[in-house]
Amino acid sequence: MEKDLKSILHKLQYTDDAKVVQQITEQTHMVQRRMAGIRHKLVIMSGKGGVGKSMTTVNLALALARQGYRMGILDVDLNGPCIPQMLGIPGQPLAMTAEGAIPPVGPLGIKVASMEFFLKDSGPVRWKGPMDLSPVWLGLMEMNVIREFLADVVWGDLDILLADLPPGAAADKPPVLAGFLPDLVGAIVVTTPSEVASNVVQKSIGYARELGITVLGVIENMSQYRCPSCGEENALFEGNTEVMCEALHLPLLGRIPFDRSFARTFDKGQPLLDSSYPTIQRFQDIAGNVQALLDYKKVLAEKL
Repeated sequence: MEKDLKSILHKLQYTDDAKVVQQITEQTHMVQRRMAGIRHKLVIMSGKGGVGKSMTTVNLALALARQGYRMGILDVDLNGPCIPQMLGIPGQPLAMTAEGAIPPVGPLGIKVASMEFFLKDSGPVRWKGPMDLSPVWLGLMEMNVIREFLADVVWGDLDILLADLPPGAAADKPPVLAGFLPDLVGAIVVTTPSEVASNVVQKSIGYARELGITVLGVIENMSQYRCPSCGEENALFEGNTEVMCEALHLPLLGRIPFDRSFARTFDKGQPLLDSSYPTIQRFQDIAGNVQALLDYKKVLAEKL
């Protein structure tokens, strides 16, 4: 990491008067100390936007919290953060202490770090930097924000931290997180049955694997449409996620229907917490499958 940063600064003809490399080195060590208190780190990603990845992240976190896991969510979508809104905690500030920033806590004790907490209105996130170097500078600034979320936030002891990647899993975010989290357990991929989504998601899975990120499984969102009146479910798309998973040798962790009544509660910042609700039960089943995978990897690591 230090070598790469020195190379970038040299190419940009910037001197390191501000001791950028030293600051980032110290921050990287802090990341390692913060992350030592978190047992499992997972990224939630998709190659396609609009598949309900953030909604899936929130409800998977809630389902795991119901099973007794101490949960945290890192909202890596820096330009369109929405996790706080879905959990009903928008606009809450991080409490600054000598130990670091204390993250807001959502339902069931879920800790959240998000760019949304720093925004005062609905305006866009603007990144300022040398215009002729903006592509490089933008990547560096965003990378630094992610590092700060990991290093400066007092996550404490957590069982699982879910990192919600941006729509389409922007090409720079998976390697950044893989670099910051060398003990990253793996990724869970969200898709819809749509053939268009499946085609793009397969590329995303291949990309993650090339980076050395283990893909644990796939969640199919919007698998069917649930009628808000009678509860009957009907197919929305013609694709077949199960066939895709078989071809990629991945487990299908579960299917979630498009449930208008369910989605509306999160859209309004009033997350539905009734564990008897049918869609929530689907998430509980998926959480059980994720738990089984984590237990399996733990046993496998102990044998090795």
